[in-house]
Formats: sequence, structure tokens, C-alpha cells
Amino acid sequence: MAKKTTKFILLGLMISVIICTLTGCEMFNSGVQSIKGSIEGNEYLAEFYTNNGEKFMVMHGERIDLNANTVREYNYAEGGYNKVQSSVVTITIDGKEVENCGSTVIFAEEGLEPDVDFEQQDIKSDSTGNIGELPIVANTVNRYKNMFGKARTVVIQSQLGDPICAYSGDSVYYEVCEKLPKTTKLSIDGKALYIHRANFQIIDNSLLD
Repeated sequence: MAKKTTKFILLGLMISVIICTLTGCEMFNSGVQSIKGSIEGNEYLAEFYTNNGEKFMVMHGERIDLNANTVREYNYAEGGYNKVQSSVVTITIDGKEVENCGSTVIFAEEGLEPDVDFEQQDIKSDSTGNIGELPIVANTVNRYKNMFGKARTVVIQSQLGDPICAYSGDSVYYEVCEKLPKTTKLSIDGKALYIHRANFQIIDNSLLD
């Protein structure tokens, strides 16, 4: 009986993986990228920006990784030292290291290009009265849509709000990186994009003209 249960569980997992793969589940794609070693294992272009959004350095590597650093900080309330996440992150490029603190960095996987024709615009949306527009319904539906990816545009600004670039895709999924400070990971049509220390909006394409 236990063997049959195990077989059913394994069969269910296999079917789920196949469905996610065939339907282009971006959450699954993002997980595969993480299994490769976070950022490591993919070819990336890393672009560095000032607080005003001016690009001052570009790095390219076939094996890139981004890691957080921890420091010991004295806690006066508890009277002891605690380990806290440092603002300094270590970027490893083909075995060589770059320590970065404070600068905006965008890691774009090879083949992922920013939109050259994106124009700033105001957004005006009118309700159709559909029950799917109710917040309690829309929030649930959008949560699942995000798992599978949907048509969205990512608009990135500097830390002071100056425009940098925009990326768009038919299947976009995002997640906040728990182990990396101030970093968000996106999967855009199967390609990975990491945004470190930047302002951004992820907008449904149906809201854009």
C-alpha cells in the first residue's frame, strides 16, 4: 500500500513538472535557474548605475554569481553581538571578485534585451463592472497568474527616480530574493533578470497603450 502511495505521489510530481514545462510556468523556470546556482551558471551582462541613473560600468561574464555578506554588529539592548546582513555584496565574475556597495546593478541574462521604444505614459483604467475586478477576486487570480507568468513590462529607475530602462515579455514572473539584500529576481520569457538596489514598477501590459 505504501509503495502504491509513493508511486502516485511521484507520478503526480512528474505530471506537475511536465504541465509547468509545457505551459511555460515562469515560477518553474525561475526555480530551474536557481538550481543552476542562483546567478552562477548563466551568461550575464552586469550594468552598474549611479544614484542618478548614469551607467558607469559594464561587465560581462559566463559564470556570474551574487552573494550577500554578513557582519558582527553589537546589540546594546541585548549586550552581545549579532550577525546582520551587510550592505556590501560580492559579485563573482568567472572566478574574480568585485565588492559592490550602494550602486544599482542590473544583471540581464544573455539574449534579454531592454525595450528601445518604451515611452513614459500616464495610465487611466476604467472598470467594466466585471466581478473579476473585485480586489478580493483579482488579488487571488493575479497571484496565480504571476506563478505562470503574464504579459508585463518592467520599468526600472535609479534610486533617485531617474529612468534607466524597461523590459517586457509575454510571460513575466518575479520574486524577492530572500538571501540577497535589496534584490529582485524576474523571469522574462524564460530569461533571468536581477535588479539590485533600484526603483521599479512591474505593469500589466493591458494597462499600457
